[in-house]
Amino acid sequence: MADRDKRGTDPDPEAREAGRPTEPLDRAEGSETEGERRRRRAQFLRELNEAKELRDRVQPRRARAARMRQQMRMRTFRW
Repeated sequence: MADRDKRGTDPDPEAREAGRPTEPLDRAEGSETEGERRRRRAQFLRELNEAKELRDRVQPRRARAARMRQQMRMRTFRW
């Protein structure tokens, strides 16, 4: 029973031995600057748009159907 209590005290002994931080991820992310967050977000959005364009090129019929549905939604939308 005492062994269980000792094992439960250290959250990640392998991380401590390897020199990795043992603090939760939300603390590590909280230290990044606003500029770093914006750069990461911009990179993510660029990659997302690139993936969407690739999907549209690979599946032209599905892309055309999606464009038609979007146009129909916009025509029937009331301001």
